[in-house]
Amino acid sequence: MEFRKAKPVSLRGNPLFSEKWLQGLIAEDPSLLGLGDLVLMQAERRQPRAGRLDLLLVDPDEPTRYEVEIQLGPTDEAHIIRTIEYWDIERSRYPQYEHVAVLVAEDITSRFLNVISLFNRAIPLVAIQMRALNVGGTLTLSATTVLDVTRLGTDEEDEPGQATDRSYWVQRSSSASVSIADEVLALVNTIAPGMQLKYNKHYIGLARDGIADNFVQVRPRRSHAVLEIRLPRSDETSALLDASGLDVLSYAARWGRYRMTVNSAHIAAHQQLLLDLIRQAAGTPAPDND
Repeated sequence: MEFRKAKPVSLRGNPLFSEKWLQGLIAEDPSLLGLGDLVLMQAERRQPRAGRLDLLLVDPDEPTRYEVEIQLGPTDEAHIIRTIEYWDIERSRYPQYEHVAVLVAEDITSRFLNVISLFNRAIPLVAIQMRALNVGGTLTLSATTVLDVTRLGTDEEDEPGQATDRSYWVQRSSSASVSIADEVLALVNTIAPGMQLKYNKHYIGLARDGIADNFVQVRPRRSHAVLEIRLPRSDETSALLDASGLDVLSYAARWGRYRMTVNSAHIAAHQQLLLDLIRQAAGTPAPDND
């Protein structure tokens, strides 16, 4: 195997590159940012009484939008403020979505990383260092998340005004896909008896005696459902899911959840794997087989 040393390439000030160029690459393939399977909603999105947001990305499986600002060279105060300003405008205009501010720069210095970290305590803010490398004459972009969204301790549970009922989900998806939630509940109750479904606007969660405990939740679609299990990301769990044959979606880092699309056949075929994952999420010890 031939070894080739990667040489850093400065994009700022290079006549071959520009912020528009980098913006176009990310717009064409948002996975370059390493934030999961996002899709482009709009580039150069005009902001009321402000400038233009570089990119607005959305998660097709979550009610989450990402306001992305791009900068070549080291980050500065102006770009940090602009990123937060555009995030605030978008969340005020569209409060029905979760919003995440994303700052992309070639170099995020320790000084400004400290500043961004302070904002991160109150604002869902992601900082990504996007560097270019020359590998054997080929330009390669490398994205490193230097600051991720702080995991919310309360998760997304029990927001006021978000409660719905079963008929809401049947109308929104289908009776068959809502029934998948019943099958998931049956698995949950073999691990943690006494749980019930709790219908919310964006997902079907769990509750015991009316108190939410969403270590598992389901988002019904027309012909299937998205099953989410709250577990820390690990190589072992990721490898098990990848080898299972299930349609595994990107890991929801904001909420700490593994996500997969399932139907009744999947639940029957992968019952033991799902039980093991649910047991871990519920914090229940594995049964003693001795």
